Amino acid sequence: MNVTAVAPRSTRTDFVEDDLPQFSRRQIFGVWAAATIPMSVLGWIIAPWLGHHLSTRDPFIDALLICFNVGLIWMIVLTLMIVRREQGSLAWPKVRDALWLRAPRNPRTGRRGGRIWWWALFFTVLSGLVNALPLDPTGPLPRDLPSAILTDRIANYFHGNWYGFAMMAANAFLSPVAEELVFRGVLLPRMRAVFGRGDWIVNGTFFTLYHLHQWWSMPVTLLDGIFAQAYPSRLFRSTWMGLITHTAPSFLVVGVIVNLVL
Repeated sequence: MNVTAVAPRSTRTDFVEDDLPQFSRRQIFGVWAAATIPMSVLGWIIAPWLGHHLSTRDPFIDALLICFNVGLIWMIVLTLMIVRREQGSLAWPKVRDALWLRAPRNPRTGRRGGRIWWWALFFTVLSGLVNALPLDPTGPLPRDLPSAILTDRIANYFHGNWYGFAMMAANAFLSPVAEELVFRGVLLPRMRAVFGRGDWIVNGTFFTLYHLHQWWSMPVTLLDGIFAQAYPSRLFRSTWMGLITHTAPSFLVVGVIVNLVL
């Protein structure tokens, strides 16, 4: 009697994202530099220069917001350029798989979505607790928004200023999207060959060092970037986890700014 052996059903499947090309150490540093250098130059050199050439309510704040938004848009363009070169297309299925923009995957069963989404709430709360820690020094005003937002200068700038609100709102939501796409979408899935299982720790460290344009936020950013963004994104093979935890505070910022405008 012929018996056909049937292999037991595996709890793990060959996932598309596990087959993504791996970056060399030079490529990883190259992507980091391509995101970091423009933001630093825009923040510390271009913004002060532009502020002297504007005639607005507060030229420096306007210049800072303009420069940061330009830098964030560049990061999104950089992401698309990398995906296009690697995948040969910007069709949504290609972009989705290349940037881990898929529903979170259960690391035990391989199933996607469902109750796994609730972990995003856990890591969002963790992110909030980390950001509440008194670790960051006070940065130069008005660059340090959490400190500057309590000052008369910021209140006077935003009062009735819908243009300023629009630029601030754009910055608040572009920032997590652009940064997560570069660091958790492009870099994290392609760092395992160089950094092994500690790739999420190195990824969060690179993300912290990217913040040279606001160095005073680095202590909290190190913890937040590693444990609330890189770790869940790696664990669940989904950039959406980092996007959710990173974007959540933006709603609070925009809410506060709306109150100042009104």
